Amino acid sequence: MKKVIQKTADQTLSAAKGVASSAAGAAGRTIGFARDTAASALGAIGQAGRAIGSGLFPSLVEKPEAGSHAKTPGAAPGIENIPDIDVAPESGSIGITCVDLGVGRTESRSCPDLAALLAEERPAWSRTRWINVDGLHPYVVNQFKERFGFHTLAAEDVLTTPQRPKMESHGDHLFVIARMLTCVDGRLGNEQVSFFFFKDLLVTFQERPGDVWEPVRKRMQKTSGRFHRFGTPYLLYALLDAIVDHLFPVLEGYGDVLEALEDEVVSNPTQEVQRRIHGVKRDFISLRRVMWPMREVMNSLQRDEDDLIEDEVEVYFRDVHDHAVQIIEVVESLREMAGGLNDLFMSSVGNRMNEIMKALTIMASFFLPITFVAGVYGMNFEVIPELKWKYSYAVFWGVCLTMTAALAVYFHRKGWIGGGKG
Repeated sequence: MKKVIQKTADQTLSAAKGVASSAAGAAGRTIGFARDTAASALGAIGQAGRAIGSGLFPSLVEKPEAGSHAKTPGAAPGIENIPDIDVAPESGSIGITCVDLGVGRTESRSCPDLAALLAEERPAWSRTRWINVDGLHPYVVNQFKERFGFHTLAAEDVLTTPQRPKMESHGDHLFVIARMLTCVDGRLGNEQVSFFFFKDLLVTFQERPGDVWEPVRKRMQKTSGRFHRFGTPYLLYALLDAIVDHLFPVLEGYGDVLEALEDEVVSNPTQEVQRRIHGVKRDFISLRRVMWPMREVMNSLQRDEDDLIEDEVEVYFRDVHDHAVQIIEVVESLREMAGGLNDLFMSSVGNRMNEIMKALTIMASFFLPITFVAGVYGMNFEVIPELKWKYSYAVFWGVCLTMTAALAVYFHRKGWIGGGKG
């Protein structure tokens, strides 16, 4: 009978040893799985960052448009060396509008015939003529160059996009390049707009149809006002002012996006959220790259040394300069917010990983003393006094449960589980 009891006790302790070892192994495998998962997550985050850096996320990265005519490095300068300069575009591919402004009169029309437009004389009543070209084609730009005397390098800059905002003086006219930023279907468009400003003529070239000048066109329909009183300089101001002021609602939209991203970072910091944060940061870099030279353009126009702009109109360019400075300040603030969101994202990911590791560590801590006791009594020594005691099995479980309960109470008082004092 004694041998039977001892055999039963041995079998019970062996079974308990197996259970404890299996539990310890499971805890170890769980910790290892968590460690591998964390490494995989960090690797995926790094891969997402590299993908964003390679241009996967659509943003304000300045890329040549379809109408761009990039030249081979080292090629001769000037528009004369651009291909297709003598080939007329397809009918309807280039949109041209002409607006004449005079005292008490405004006329706007579409001009499908380029040759007729360039050959006609401006009406005697017209004080200001604005010709707007939608689309870039070497033939069209060259025809305007031959008719109005654009510098060949300026005409080349119209076609070789993207150019940084700038202002150049060419004696009887000014050449201005600006960047028109628009938001279409949730994506930002970055378009180059070129201005040739004469005393009584303004010629603008856009890369594609569509712009932010519709409010200006509506104001021009009034038969009295500053457009008719100040003429072409005020028209140039109004168009540039519309381009700059259009950025204020765009930046307000970015502010809303950052607020939404902040909530997502705190509640659910996924890789997609980090991808969007990086995309927004890249947009702000491009905005900054556009607005800093734009500020210098406005500063040059308000200090026009060629007297092409009257003193009473220069004050309006000063207002646009102030708006450009305000936009730069807003962009810098939003850039700092985006950088803070990135730090918050990494902190949130780290906190979540710490919570996971904390839970797994607590689980392993519960099994650690049980594993120790089971390991001691699972050794194959012939003389272990407790093995021959009929209460050994009950005492073993009592000790295990007591140690586990003591650890639970300790962890609770430390605030590690159950929301204790901390």
